[in-house]
Amino acid sequence: MNNTHARKVPRVVGGRLVTTHRFGRVPYKWIALSNTTLGVFMAGLDGTIVMISLPAIFKGIGINPLAPHETNYLLWTLMGYMVVTATLLVTLGRISDMFGRVRLYNLGFAIFAVGSILLFLVTGTGNAAATQIIVFRLVQAVGGAFLFSNSTAILTDAFPPEQRGTAMGINQIASIAGQFIGLVAGGLLAAVHWRAVFLVSVPFSVGGSIWAYIALHETAPIRRHQKLDIPGNLLFALGLTAILVGVTYGLQPYGSAAMGWTNPFVLACLVGGVLAVVAFLFVERHSAEPMFRLELFRIRMFSAGNVALFLGSLARGGLNLMLIIWLQGIWLPLHGYSFEDTPLWAGIYMMPLTGGFLLAGPLCGHLSDRYGARFFSTTGMLVVAVAFIGLVFTPVNFSYLPLAVLLTLVGIGMGMFAAPNTTAIMNAVPPEHRGASSGMRATFLNTANTFSMTMIFTVVTMGLAAHLPGALLQGLTAAGVPADAAGKVAALPPTGAIFAAFLGYNPMATLLPGKLIDALSPARKAILLGKEFFPNLISPPFRSGLVVAFSISAALSAIAAVASLMRGKRVIHGGQRVGVGSAEMDGPFV
Repeated sequence: MNNTHARKVPRVVGGRLVTTHRFGRVPYKWIALSNTTLGVFMAGLDGTIVMISLPAIFKGIGINPLAPHETNYLLWTLMGYMVVTATLLVTLGRISDMFGRVRLYNLGFAIFAVGSILLFLVTGTGNAAATQIIVFRLVQAVGGAFLFSNSTAILTDAFPPEQRGTAMGINQIASIAGQFIGLVAGGLLAAVHWRAVFLVSVPFSVGGSIWAYIALHETAPIRRHQKLDIPGNLLFALGLTAILVGVTYGLQPYGSAAMGWTNPFVLACLVGGVLAVVAFLFVERHSAEPMFRLELFRIRMFSAGNVALFLGSLARGGLNLMLIIWLQGIWLPLHGYSFEDTPLWAGIYMMPLTGGFLLAGPLCGHLSDRYGARFFSTTGMLVVAVAFIGLVFTPVNFSYLPLAVLLTLVGIGMGMFAAPNTTAIMNAVPPEHRGASSGMRATFLNTANTFSMTMIFTVVTMGLAAHLPGALLQGLTAAGVPADAAGKVAALPPTGAIFAAFLGYNPMATLLPGKLIDALSPARKAILLGKEFFPNLISPPFRSGLVVAFSISAALSAIAAVASLMRGKRVIHGGQRVGVGSAEMDGPFV
């Protein structure tokens, strides 16, 4: 069978894109959905499975990530993937419009597979092994950027307008499900062997790469003789990378400061990055073939949808990190769990967040095909805002049922917002710019998530820096630690305690010198290293930071709801009407 008969040319019939593939009589749109869903599931799984498995990974390669000069490995293992992905999304989306979305999507799957295999085959121990892990994670990030920048555009190309919300809902459910399955799977696999954490993504990436090459083909026309805006691409990559590197190093202590925001290197990265982005915007306004299609922001649906997306992601992007630290460092130990077991149980107790998204995501995506995005996306962000207000008033040592309800509400709100908003954005742009539009949307999402983690972590750390030293000094001296030793421990940056809790270590065992612990009586040692001493000390200062962080998130969610409401009437590029009848909530088509 030759290629002409194997892959039928797509055609428009009655306003619908009709394309079938050689796999029986399965419409091509479902083949495209199956592959892109596998891709985003894999990317989501890989991101969180590493986060929850870091203690086993560092123990397996013989590194203490909390030791001096070793925290860089911890930060870059956590943040490097997000930095590279966010930086490349727009560029790869623009290149995909030039050379074919499916072609570069397939390349992304292959690159991700190579990175997964290399991670499984990491050799040696110590810093050399940690460096390999970081580099190979960056390879994965390049592949992930290809996948994220093209999957939404491929779905938009493959599905008719009246089914895109349903497709986006299913696709984004897979991404969220992958993230939370990764939290649980990471805890289970880490108990087997640290290499198993990386092995799990190999069959997904290799199988997905083969399936993409066999099954997918271009359905969108490619405009010939396009040119790549090299100065714009370089300035954007340089500027965004500098800003993200700056905020990453801003999380580390500097001198006597709890965080590194006064570090000259951090300031240089932030200032230089902002200047590069400003220069990038100037270049784009004068480029014949710009990378960042600024004219798309004249489309009200595109601009309002992306503003709402950025603000909503900024509000909730750091939620997982704070919940993990909250559960692992305070709540789970207070309820009898050992620090070593907390990573797995934190993932389990966060499952209501996934459940809420799974409940609302596909339903609201499907309904938005008929009624439009404005009602669902706006209401979704309001639900998230209400949930964050509830979290503001949640005590540190909470009853689980109220927290589970609030997490479910966050998931429902996210599910109501995500698929309808994405569908509305992609419906509103010209088909020839869908790759760039998908990349821009994904850039806003990933950049806001990174900024959110930094913002919430900074707010909580500032609260700890103001109140934790006094609490530690008083608690340690009351427990029989000599005053001078207690003073030295109390003066340590609070990030050490936060990272210890995040990694599932006993924070007091990492903060107190080993010789001091050995010199204590068994009774005093049992108190200091017990499950309640550190959680009771850190709870009041930790709550003060959480109240500020969740209040900011609630306000950002409410503003995102306003931005979503301002998106205007429902728009599909070209004026194509879908079968919504008279029940359309967003008003008549424009």
